[in-house]
Amino acid sequence: MNVWQAMLLGAVQGATEFLPVSSSGHMLLIRRLIGIEAGMMFDVMMHVGTLVAVCVVFRRELIALFRPPFLRLGLVALASVPAGLAGVLLSDEIDKVFGGGQWLFITFALSAALVLATRRMAQARERRGMAGRDVGIAEAAAMGAAQAVALLPGLSRSAATTFGGIAAGAEREKAVSFAFVMSVPVILGSALLGAAGGLSGGAGALPTFVGAVTACAVGVPSAKLARFAIGRAASVPMAAYLIALSLLSLALNIV
Repeated sequence: MNVWQAMLLGAVQGATEFLPVSSSGHMLLIRRLIGIEAGMMFDVMMHVGTLVAVCVVFRRELIALFRPPFLRLGLVALASVPAGLAGVLLSDEIDKVFGGGQWLFITFALSAALVLATRRMAQARERRGMAGRDVGIAEAAAMGAAQAVALLPGLSRSAATTFGGIAAGAEREKAVSFAFVMSVPVILGSALLGAAGGLSGGAGALPTFVGAVTACAVGVPSAKLARFAIGRAASVPMAAYLIALSLLSLALNIV
């Protein structure tokens, strides 16, 4: 892998980690299209880059987790349990079944459906003048379960968790904010899980560094955009984009 390829992958990772379009699905699709093999070290550093980005954008919310009485921290811990267990127990099976990218046409389409359903729920609540709740135990549990399902490549984590929160009764902005805060343990866990599997087969020190920096630099504005776009009018073009990706993935399976 050269520096330009690393920059491309880093930009894609940073742009899609937070928008409801699935970073894992994009990375699989791009590697399938152009045949790039990066290695585990590169993948781990992509996670580190996006982790830094979410910490920058949501620093106030993250700092607030560690203020007494630590209720918010407990909710994040609760929401992280399902994905943590699924990642440890099922990661190999998920990779075997979905790692080749042949099911992306289904998971991209499911992400599109979640994006549109989230927007519809948010709009319906606003029309009725219904004020959603802050994230509590029920909302955190629903978002945690959705995050575990979103371990499937192509199924957007941000789309799934926000949908889970709003469906459970959370207000849109509260659900979106909590979805990003609860992504920190999962992104960190993904990096640690990848590192535990061994860091052999890298892309080289310079491409890896460039990829990680690019993922962080692109991830910051992407997270800011996603914070205000999810559940609103911007969801429609995102859903259309996901449908296009689904059709492309299906075409690749056929040919």
